[in-house]
Amino acid sequence: MKILMKNVTCGTGSTGRICTDLAEVLSEKGHEVKIAFGRDEVPEKFKKYAVRIGSDLDVNIHALKARLFDSAGFESKKVTKEFIKWVKDYDPDIIHLHNIHGYYINVEILFNYLKTCNKRIIWTFHDSWAFTGHTPYCDVINCEKWKDGCHNCALKKEYPKTYLDYSKRNWKIKKELFTNVKGMQIVTPSNWLQGLVKESFLKEYDVSVINNGINTKAFYPRKSHILKDYGIKDKFIVLGVSSVWDHMKGLDDYLELSHLLSDDYKLVLVGLTQEQVDNLPSNILGITRTESIDQLAMIYSESDVFVNLSYCENYPTVNIEALACGTAVLTYETGGSPEIVRKYGGAVVEKKNILAVKDKINEMMKINTSIAFVPEDNDVNHMIKKYLKIYEMINDRRKI
Repeated sequence: MKILMKNVTCGTGSTGRICTDLAEVLSEKGHEVKIAFGRDEVPEKFKKYAVRIGSDLDVNIHALKARLFDSAGFESKKVTKEFIKWVKDYDPDIIHLHNIHGYYINVEILFNYLKTCNKRIIWTFHDSWAFTGHTPYCDVINCEKWKDGCHNCALKKEYPKTYLDYSKRNWKIKKELFTNVKGMQIVTPSNWLQGLVKESFLKEYDVSVINNGINTKAFYPRKSHILKDYGIKDKFIVLGVSSVWDHMKGLDDYLELSHLLSDDYKLVLVGLTQEQVDNLPSNILGITRTESIDQLAMIYSESDVFVNLSYCENYPTVNIEALACGTAVLTYETGGSPEIVRKYGGAVVEKKNILAVKDKINEMMKINTSIAFVPEDNDVNHMIKKYLKIYEMINDRRKI
């Protein structure tokens, strides 16, 4: 089979790594794979799969127009037409969409092609952008306008940030574009997001749940002194990890939490920019983003509890990574984040309730929070087997 995946990144970030994990296994099985992406650098080992859509300049122009006209996903016309021409020449058997927002492609041109290309299409949702008029994060404020028609978006100042509100227009256009695509199947990583899709204008499609997976041969309990090398000794280590840190990821809540915890604790945040690290209070250790899985696994393993204070989550791989390294997880009740925690170990508290977070951490300090856990259901190979089953089923249908 020839398989084309499309995502905002290739080989970086959680969705980009999911694409390359799939690509590597598919290639080993003799399939041909390409990953069309929109932004960020591609690690050297994955460049053989990568096909860039547009350029950094195109992304910046798209982002600027989106800021002015609430048109995220509706710019980048020229580069999208060029990409569609390439797709026709490549002629894949299966097109597997992931994140199609991110200022790099025009969804009108893309879906007008998809509706006529006679290809089998899989679309993995990593957030709610496909069925809202603006935001990927409707759960932040428990908004349900998307069920009947978005308008007056309360999150217009969040990504994709805009000065104007055209959420009503965008919702109608998306409904027209994304429905009635012959042969399309939707996949969600969480039961939570599956439930939302079934209440949206996309309910006509089959919606399967395939949990995100991680490489448990890379994420496992390690013995190290990596945090001691940063000067942390005899502290209960509270860890947060993200590839991007902002208030939607709960950064302000971590800062508030740091002032509530006693000197017995040390809060460690991984994935910050150097500017963010430089502006942290002295009671937080900030570590810049690392693509080293070994280093990240050692930090998970040396920590006592992993805390996820994001306001919007689907099925976060950071939760799985922490658990796989033997570290219990404390998460907000948001999106699909609690699903794996309730299954394997940890705690769930009300969103934005920092005092509850502090109290729960104090409780966890008094007991042994370490866990012996290998998430077989959330190993990357388990995820890949499920996707392969869909691919092969689609390929068999094509032969009939």
